[in-house]
Amino acid sequence: MSSLFPIFVKFEGWRCLVVGAGKVAVGKIAGLVQTGARVRVVAIQAEPAVREWAASGQIELELRPFKADDLDQTRLAVIATPSPDLNETIFREAQRRGVLCNVVDVPELCDFYYPAVVHRGDLQIAISTNGKSPALARRLREQLEQQFGPDYAEWIEDLGETRKLVLASKLDADRKRQLLLSLASRDALEAALAAAEPTPGQVA
Repeated sequence: MSSLFPIFVKFEGWRCLVVGAGKVAVGKIAGLVQTGARVRVVAIQAEPAVREWAASGQIELELRPFKADDLDQTRLAVIATPSPDLNETIFREAQRRGVLCNVVDVPELCDFYYPAVVHRGDLQIAISTNGKSPALARRLREQLEQQFGPDYAEWIEDLGETRKLVLASKLDADRKRQLLLSLASRDALEAALAAAEPTPGQVA
């Protein structure tokens, strides 16, 4: 198997199709909604969460069987129906139309895989085993969640603001680079965490 190409994609405004709205599909739909994608869901039945997203206008929901033209103007499709035959049919149609497609839990019917992801604000660490062992990817994610705690979210936010100031400064290019590298060090993180801790007698 060829190596996967790691990439973070801006889905905002993309037309994305999800076929199926059961328990397996709920997490996939939620992830797409968070990216700002334009999500359309086609399914015979839908979980309450999916109906709520539709009612609030976050997604489009059509309770009916899939049709080939559902893939029109679609850039990405996620397939999660209980029918293996239907899943493969949709995947082949998506390939024919040049639409990136993922049939959930069927690696051989995927143009891309969902990685295990550690989220800490704007910090995202994605782990993939090329579909060989999702269990290992999940275990590595759990280990990394311990290593990169929730405090990283605020630190990353602060780093982003500081980076803007450094880049806008009149320092020379080498000094800017050195400063940005030092700000992204373990020592800088520990100093930031120490500064955030309440001092004795201070209410947290």
